[in-house]
Amino acid sequence: MLKWFFKLAAGVGLAAGVVAGIAWFYPEKFLCLDSGRVAADVIIVLGGGSHERPMRAAELFLQHAAPRILLTGEGDDQINRHLLIQAGVPAAAIEVESKSTTTHENAEFSVKRLRAETVHSAILVTSWYHARRAQRTFEHAAPEMNFYSRPSYFAYAREEWVRLGIDRRMRMEFVKLAGYWIRYGVRPF
Repeated sequence: MLKWFFKLAAGVGLAAGVVAGIAWFYPEKFLCLDSGRVAADVIIVLGGGSHERPMRAAELFLQHAAPRILLTGEGDDQINRHLLIQAGVPAAAIEVESKSTTTHENAEFSVKRLRAETVHSAILVTSWYHARRAQRTFEHAAPEMNFYSRPSYFAYAREEWVRLGIDRRMRMEFVKLAGYWIRYGVRPF
């Protein structure tokens, strides 16, 4: 019986090692989630990034993916609002949640607002390397809602990672995924 347990543990460990190796060497395949062309009640733009997020949200809005946009995140919300308006999104279609400072708070504060408005679906716009954690966090916060991921692909090409500082942020996502799993119960798979 003990021998069987060690074989099982070794097999599980080997499989976990292979998955971790693939994720580490091909992070774009693991971290990036894209739901493809979808429609929803609202587009949620998470704060952060290099202003590529509001540009992606404006593109989706102008393609009629959703009738309104919710900016979430303290700090760059007004800059993002200005960028959306410059890109052709009417000011009346933009809402702002400016208290959250983490992805967990983005989800917590946005979901509270969405539930009050009886929203059933939302498109999440964030950076490609943040897409998995963002979607899983929102799904964890509101399992009754449908969340779709439509990330920005700014600095997606491997040769841009170091030059633009994405490499460090992208690698930190693995630590944050584990941290969110441990701290909040947000499963990354």
